[in-house]
Amino acid sequence: MEKKKILFVSQEIAPFVPKSEIANATRRLPQSIQEAGKDIRVFTPKFGCINERRHQLHEVIRLSGMNIIIDDKDHPLLIKVASIPTARLQVYFIDNEEFFARKSALKDDEGNYFEDNDERAMFFCRGVLETVKKLGWKPDVIYCHGWMASFMPLYLKHIYHKEPHFADSKVILNLYDEEINNNWDERFVEKLKFEGFDKKVLAELEGANYEKVMRSVFKCTDGLAQGVKEMNPTLQALYDEASCLKQDFVEEEFQAKTMSEFFDRVIEEEVLV
Repeated sequence: MEKKKILFVSQEIAPFVPKSEIANATRRLPQSIQEAGKDIRVFTPKFGCINERRHQLHEVIRLSGMNIIIDDKDHPLLIKVASIPTARLQVYFIDNEEFFARKSALKDDEGNYFEDNDERAMFFCRGVLETVKKLGWKPDVIYCHGWMASFMPLYLKHIYHKEPHFADSKVILNLYDEEINNNWDERFVEKLKFEGFDKKVLAELEGANYEKVMRSVFKCTDGLAQGVKEMNPTLQALYDEASCLKQDFVEEEFQAKTMSEFFDRVIEEEVLV
Protein backbone atom coordinates (compact mmCIF):
# COMPACT_ATOMS: atom_id res chain seq x y z
CA MET A 1 0.00 0.00 0.00
CA GLU A 2 1.29 3.46 -0.92
CA LYS A 3 2.24 5.61 2.04
CA LYS A 4 -0.08 8.50 2.86
CA LYS A 5 1.54 11.85 2.11
CA ILE A 6 1.49 14.48 4.86
CA LEU A 7 2.61 18.05 4.12
CA PHE A 8 3.70 19.92 7.25
CA VAL A 9 3.38 23.69 6.86
CA SER A 10 4.72 25.46 9.93
CA GLN A 11 5.40 29.01 11.00
CA GLU A 12 8.55 27.81 12.75
CA ILE A 13 10.53 24.65 13.38
CA ALA A 14 13.40 23.79 15.71
CA PRO A 15 16.39 23.83 15.62
CA PHE A 16 16.29 26.61 13.02
CA VAL A 17 14.51 29.13 15.27
CA PRO A 18 14.37 29.61 19.06
CA LYS A 19 12.33 27.04 20.92
CA SER A 20 8.58 27.53 21.20
CA GLU A 21 5.52 25.29 21.42
CA ILE A 22 5.12 25.40 17.64
CA ALA A 23 8.82 25.01 16.84
CA ASN A 24 9.20 22.06 19.20
CA ALA A 25 6.04 20.31 17.97
CA THR A 26 6.98 20.64 14.31
CA ARG A 27 10.45 19.32 15.01
CA ARG A 28 9.11 16.30 16.87
CA LEU A 29 5.92 15.37 14.98
CA PRO A 30 7.23 15.05 11.40
CA GLN A 31 9.91 12.61 12.51
CA SER A 32 7.60 10.49 14.66
CA ILE A 33 4.81 10.44 12.06
CA GLN A 34 7.33 9.53 9.37
CA GLU A 35 8.46 6.65 11.59
CA ALA A 36 4.78 5.68 11.92
CA GLY A 37 4.71 5.00 8.18
CA LYS A 38 3.71 8.27 6.51
CA ASP A 39 5.55 10.11 3.69
CA ILE A 40 6.49 13.60 4.95
CA ARG A 41 7.45 16.99 3.50
CA VAL A 42 8.08 20.04 5.72
CA PHE A 43 7.85 23.74 4.77
CA THR A 44 8.59 26.85 6.85
CA PRO A 45 9.46 30.54 6.23
CA LYS A 46 13.16 31.45 6.00
CA PHE A 47 13.10 34.21 8.61
CA GLY A 48 16.17 36.42 8.93
CA CYS A 49 16.97 34.96 12.36
CA ILE A 50 17.82 31.60 10.74
CA ASN A 51 21.56 31.18 10.36
CA GLU A 52 22.03 29.78 6.86
CA ARG A 53 25.69 28.87 7.34
CA ARG A 54 25.22 27.10 10.66
CA HIS A 55 22.24 25.09 9.39
CA GLN A 56 23.73 24.58 5.91
CA LEU A 57 20.83 25.98 3.93
CA HIS A 58 21.25 26.07 0.19
CA GLU A 59 19.01 27.31 -2.61
CA VAL A 60 17.18 24.82 -4.80
CA ILE A 61 17.56 26.46 -8.19
CA ARG A 62 15.08 24.22 -10.01
CA LEU A 63 12.32 25.23 -7.56
CA SER A 64 13.18 28.92 -7.29
CA GLY A 65 12.59 31.63 -9.84
CA MET A 66 8.83 32.06 -9.69
CA ASN A 67 7.21 35.41 -8.99
CA ILE A 68 4.13 35.49 -6.79
CA ILE A 69 1.83 38.47 -7.17
CA ILE A 70 0.43 39.84 -3.92
CA ASP A 71 -1.67 43.00 -4.01
CA ASP A 72 -0.71 43.58 -7.66
CA LYS A 73 3.04 43.46 -6.89
CA ASP A 74 5.56 40.86 -8.02
CA HIS A 75 7.53 39.12 -5.27
CA PRO A 76 10.35 36.69 -6.19
CA LEU A 77 10.10 33.26 -4.59
CA LEU A 78 13.29 31.52 -3.45
CA ILE A 79 13.31 27.96 -2.16
CA LYS A 80 16.05 26.81 0.17
CA VAL A 81 16.54 23.48 1.84
CA ALA A 82 18.33 22.02 4.85
CA SER A 83 18.41 18.67 6.59
CA ILE A 84 17.95 17.52 10.15
CA PRO A 85 20.40 14.60 9.99
CA THR A 86 19.37 12.99 13.27
CA ALA A 87 15.77 12.89 12.07
CA ARG A 88 16.37 12.01 8.41
CA LEU A 89 14.17 14.97 7.54
CA GLN A 90 14.58 17.60 4.85
CA VAL A 91 13.06 21.03 5.45
CA TYR A 92 12.06 23.42 2.64
CA PHE A 93 12.27 27.15 3.33
CA ILE A 94 10.11 29.77 1.62
CA ASP A 95 12.22 32.89 1.17
CA ASN A 96 11.71 36.44 -0.06
CA GLU A 97 13.91 39.34 0.97
CA GLU A 98 11.10 41.86 1.40
CA PHE A 99 8.91 39.60 3.55
CA PHE A 100 11.30 37.40 5.50
CA ALA A 101 14.73 39.03 5.79
CA ARG A 102 13.73 40.78 9.03
CA LYS A 103 15.10 39.11 12.15
CA SER A 104 11.83 38.40 13.98
CA ALA A 105 8.85 36.36 12.83
CA LEU A 106 5.69 38.38 13.46
CA LYS A 107 6.58 41.43 15.59
CA ASP A 108 8.90 44.43 15.43
CA ASP A 109 11.40 45.42 18.14
CA GLU A 110 8.67 47.21 20.08
CA GLY A 111 6.43 44.14 20.19
CA ASN A 112 3.95 45.35 17.57
CA TYR A 113 2.72 43.03 14.84
CA PHE A 114 4.13 43.83 11.41
CA GLU A 115 1.54 45.67 9.33
CA ASP A 116 2.18 43.42 6.34
CA ASN A 117 1.70 40.10 8.16
CA ASP A 118 -1.34 39.42 5.99
CA GLU A 119 0.75 39.69 2.81
CA ARG A 120 3.56 37.64 4.32
CA ALA A 121 1.10 34.86 5.19
CA MET A 122 -0.43 35.01 1.69
CA PHE A 123 3.00 34.75 0.10
CA PHE A 124 4.05 31.89 2.37
CA CYS A 125 0.92 29.79 1.77
CA ARG A 126 0.94 30.33 -1.98
CA GLY A 127 4.68 29.75 -2.13
CA VAL A 128 4.24 26.38 -0.44
CA LEU A 129 1.43 25.30 -2.77
CA GLU A 130 3.24 26.39 -5.93
CA THR A 131 6.44 24.65 -4.83
CA VAL A 132 4.63 21.42 -3.99
CA LYS A 133 3.18 21.46 -7.50
CA LYS A 134 6.67 21.82 -8.93
CA LEU A 135 7.83 18.90 -6.82
CA GLY A 136 5.09 16.76 -8.35
CA TRP A 137 4.19 15.51 -4.88
CA LYS A 138 0.45 15.31 -4.12
CA PRO A 139 -0.32 15.59 -0.39
CA ASP A 140 -3.18 13.62 1.14
CA VAL A 141 -3.18 15.98 4.12
CA ILE A 142 -1.83 19.51 4.53
CA TYR A 143 -1.11 19.90 8.24
CA CYS A 144 -0.77 23.57 9.28
CA HIS A 145 0.90 25.04 12.38
CA GLY A 146 0.93 28.67 13.47
CA TRP A 147 -0.62 31.93 12.35
CA MET A 148 1.62 32.25 9.27
CA ALA A 149 0.11 29.02 7.89
CA SER A 150 -3.48 29.77 8.89
CA PHE A 151 -4.57 31.08 5.46
CA MET A 152 -3.84 27.69 3.89
CA PRO A 153 -7.43 26.35 4.23
CA LEU A 154 -8.80 29.48 2.53
CA TYR A 155 -6.44 29.08 -0.41
CA LEU A 156 -6.92 25.34 -0.72
CA LYS A 157 -10.74 25.45 -0.68
CA HIS A 158 -11.35 28.67 -2.63
CA ILE A 159 -8.39 29.26 -4.97
CA TYR A 160 -6.66 25.90 -5.55
CA HIS A 161 -9.71 23.63 -5.27
CA LYS A 162 -10.02 23.19 -9.05
CA GLU A 163 -6.39 22.23 -9.55
CA PRO A 164 -5.97 18.47 -10.08
CA HIS A 165 -2.84 18.45 -7.94
CA PHE A 166 -4.85 19.34 -4.81
CA ALA A 167 -8.23 17.86 -5.75
CA ASP A 168 -7.96 15.15 -3.10
CA SER A 169 -5.97 17.06 -0.47
CA LYS A 170 -7.41 17.61 2.99
CA VAL A 171 -6.33 20.39 5.35
CA ILE A 172 -5.90 20.27 9.13
CA LEU A 173 -5.04 23.12 11.51
CA ASN A 174 -3.09 22.38 14.66
CA LEU A 175 -4.08 25.03 17.19
CA TYR A 176 -1.87 26.70 19.79
CA ASP A 177 -2.30 29.37 22.43
CA GLU A 178 -1.02 32.13 20.17
CA GLU A 179 -1.60 35.78 20.89
CA ILE A 180 -4.54 37.38 19.11
CA ASN A 181 -3.39 39.50 16.19
CA ASN A 182 -5.91 42.28 15.53
CA ASN A 183 -3.49 44.51 13.64
CA TRP A 184 -5.24 43.96 10.31
CA ASP A 185 -4.55 46.13 7.28
CA GLU A 186 -7.65 48.06 6.25
CA ARG A 187 -7.06 46.82 2.69
CA PHE A 188 -7.02 43.14 3.69
CA VAL A 189 -10.29 42.32 1.92
CA GLU A 190 -9.20 44.27 -1.16
CA LYS A 191 -6.02 42.17 -1.30
CA LEU A 192 -8.05 38.97 -1.07
CA LYS A 193 -10.31 40.20 -3.86
CA PHE A 194 -7.24 40.61 -6.05
CA GLU A 195 -6.27 37.03 -5.14
CA GLY A 196 -9.56 35.82 -6.62
CA PHE A 197 -11.65 35.07 -3.53
CA ASP A 198 -15.39 35.20 -4.16
CA LYS A 199 -17.86 37.73 -2.79
CA LYS A 200 -19.14 35.44 -0.03
CA VAL A 201 -15.69 35.05 1.51
CA LEU A 202 -14.95 38.76 1.13
CA ALA A 203 -18.21 39.65 2.88
CA GLU A 204 -17.35 37.34 5.81
CA LEU A 205 -14.00 39.08 6.24
CA GLU A 206 -15.13 42.69 5.88
CA GLY A 207 -13.77 44.68 8.83
CA ALA A 208 -11.40 41.81 9.57
CA ASN A 209 -10.35 40.92 13.08
CA TYR A 210 -8.90 37.74 14.55
CA GLU A 211 -12.26 36.13 15.30
CA LYS A 212 -13.70 36.83 11.84
CA VAL A 213 -10.62 35.52 10.08
CA MET A 214 -10.39 32.32 12.13
CA ARG A 215 -14.13 31.68 11.85
CA SER A 216 -13.83 31.87 8.07
CA VAL A 217 -10.69 29.72 8.08
CA PHE A 218 -12.34 27.04 10.26
CA LYS A 219 -15.18 26.71 7.74
CA CYS A 220 -12.58 25.58 5.20
CA THR A 221 -10.79 23.03 7.36
CA ASP A 222 -11.33 19.29 7.21
CA GLY A 223 -9.89 18.81 10.68
CA LEU A 224 -8.83 20.74 13.78
CA ALA A 225 -6.37 19.52 16.40
CA GLN A 226 -5.52 21.05 19.76
CA GLY A 227 -1.77 21.35 20.13
CA VAL A 228 -1.97 22.64 23.71
CA LYS A 229 -4.13 21.93 26.77
CA GLU A 230 -5.47 25.47 27.00
CA MET A 231 -6.14 27.99 24.23
CA ASN A 232 -7.32 31.58 24.46
CA PRO A 233 -11.12 31.76 25.02
CA THR A 234 -11.85 33.14 21.53
CA LEU A 235 -10.06 30.28 19.79
CA GLN A 236 -11.51 27.69 22.19
CA ALA A 237 -15.06 28.87 21.47
CA LEU A 238 -14.49 28.68 17.71
CA TYR A 239 -13.00 25.21 18.11
CA ASP A 240 -15.96 24.02 20.18
CA GLU A 241 -18.52 25.20 17.63
CA ALA A 242 -16.64 23.94 14.54
CA SER A 243 -18.39 21.16 12.62
CA CYS A 244 -15.32 19.47 11.11
CA LEU A 245 -13.50 16.47 12.57
CA LYS A 246 -11.66 17.40 15.77
CA GLN A 247 -8.84 15.95 17.83
CA ASP A 248 -8.58 17.16 21.41
CA PHE A 249 -5.21 17.58 23.07
CA VAL A 250 -3.22 14.46 23.93
CA GLU A 251 0.02 14.25 25.85
CA GLU A 252 3.29 14.30 23.91
CA GLU A 253 4.01 10.58 24.27
CA PHE A 254 0.74 9.72 22.50
CA GLN A 255 0.71 12.49 19.88
CA ALA A 256 2.41 10.67 17.00
CA LYS A 257 0.11 7.64 17.09
CA THR A 258 -2.99 9.76 17.73
CA MET A 259 -2.29 12.23 14.94
CA SER A 260 -1.34 9.49 12.47
CA GLU A 261 -4.71 7.88 13.15
CA PHE A 262 -6.44 11.29 12.92
CA PHE A 263 -4.96 11.81 9.46
CA ASP A 264 -6.44 8.47 8.42
CA ARG A 265 -9.85 9.48 9.79
CA VAL A 266 -9.78 12.75 7.86
CA ILE A 267 -8.75 10.98 4.67
CA GLU A 268 -11.46 8.34 5.15
CA GLU A 269 -14.04 11.10 5.65
CA GLU A 270 -13.13 12.28 2.17
CA VAL A 271 -13.97 8.86 0.76
CA LEU A 272 -17.35 8.80 2.50
CA VAL A 273 -18.50 12.21 1.25
